Amino acid sequence: MHELGRYLFDSFLGTLTDVLPIVLVILCFQLLVIRRRIPNLRRTVLGFVYVIIGLSLFLVGLEEALFPLGEAMAKQLTDPAFIYAGIEAIGGAVRWQDYYWIYMFAAAIGFATTVAEPSLIAVAIKANEVSGGVIRPWGLRAAVALGVAFGIALGTYRIVTGTPLQYYIIAGYVLVLVQTIFAPRMIIALAYDSGGVTTSTVTVPLVTALGLGLASTIPGRSVLVDGFGLIAFASLFPMITVMGYAQLSEWQARRGHKSENP
Repeated sequence: MHELGRYLFDSFLGTLTDVLPIVLVILCFQLLVIRRRIPNLRRTVLGFVYVIIGLSLFLVGLEEALFPLGEAMAKQLTDPAFIYAGIEAIGGAVRWQDYYWIYMFAAAIGFATTVAEPSLIAVAIKANEVSGGVIRPWGLRAAVALGVAFGIALGTYRIVTGTPLQYYIIAGYVLVLVQTIFAPRMIIALAYDSGGVTTSTVTVPLVTALGLGLASTIPGRSVLVDGFGLIAFASLFPMITVMGYAQLSEWQARRGHKSENP
């Protein structure tokens, strides 16, 4: 109990140190550049207190729960005793098809964490407001979540096979550039932002832990070289799925219009 209290206190001090520069920048611009009093000062100060306390507890939760959970799941799912039905080890090279449970788990955890991502929920709500209801929050969230699910599953396949990360990223961004040419203009900026909002508070810890745990258990993989990179997949593929969702919707709308006016 004493160690937990000390850990909470250290986390609080670290968070306070990280947030303090943000507060100083805002105060300098508000008081010295804009030269106006801070509106709702009491509410603003209380909000910063909530942010510091919330971030402190969140960081403790990461270290105590999410990171160990992600690594534990990766180690259990890649345990030869689990993969090969009780056999403790098997000789020969790693066979990518033996790790299908990892791919399924990666896709499921990627979809679930993205749907629950607070930053994505906020972006989806704002997109719905400014588009006059054309962009539906759940449609956008589902498109982004599917992209993250596919991306993380493909990223775990890359770790298992040991293939170079840059090949996947280059091919993915070439596809993004091609889609950008043909996608509706109103969705392009939102699609690019959707790739960024997935790398936030809920998704990153579990995905990072999964990659590190997977690389540490696959024979011949480097935790530093192969363990990281899943977040790049989680950022790339939502752009593809969101633009694809818009292109599919546009195509269906054109098809419906033609059927009504032959």
